[in-house]
Amino acid sequence: HLATSLPLPPERDHLRPRIDLVAFMIDIKSKYSLKNVEASLAYVDDSFFLGKVCFLVTGVGRVNYCSIEMNAIRNLGEVYCSPVLFCELEVEGSQVATAQRLLRMLEICAGHVPGVSALSFSSLMRNCADD
Repeated sequence: HLATSLPLPPERDHLRPRIDLVAFMIDIKSKYSLKNVEASLAYVDDSFFLGKVCFLVTGVGRVNYCSIEMNAIRNLGEVYCSPVLFCELEVEGSQVATAQRLLRMLEICAGHVPGVSALSFSSLMRNCADD
């Protein structure tokens, strides 16, 4: 399910499935994109930041067109204890790799990977980023 911003409309709450992962997409070429994500974060329950939120940053292959500082994005991941994935969705191979990474994250967050919890996965992602 996709939404351009949060909160989600309440009229379909009873039909909405369980939410296992919230992926915020940030277009590095648009300051509005980051502002929209920052405004939406207030509507996410605090418990989701323990392994069920990630930030997907698109457009990283076009550094010359960046409107957002990379430090602002990294800081967002640190403040919300959530992994930041950088990708270029305009390149076919990158699309597939990004989709596979998100699918694997979703499987873990939904509890479909024995022995790995969303919280331990999030911690592992942060430790890898620190190396």
